[in-house]
Amino acid sequence: MNQTTQHRSYESLAHASDRTGVSIRTLRRRIAGGQLAAYRTGRLIRVDPGDVDRLLVPIPTGFSRR
Repeated sequence: MNQTTQHRSYESLAHASDRTGVSIRTLRRRIAGGQLAAYRTGRLIRVDPGDVDRLLVPIPTGFSRR
């Protein structure tokens, strides 16, 4: 039987902060506010990089791309 295993990747708040430029404090506020899912294992808190990326929303500009 051939089973496909999906590998889930998580990152620390420090890594997410470095990668996105969003402060750890802001990430913790998003977790507390329910806007960002987080997972705890012992004392470690991990987040899904895709969930962190979805916090970054493009700002519309007056420039039109055609």
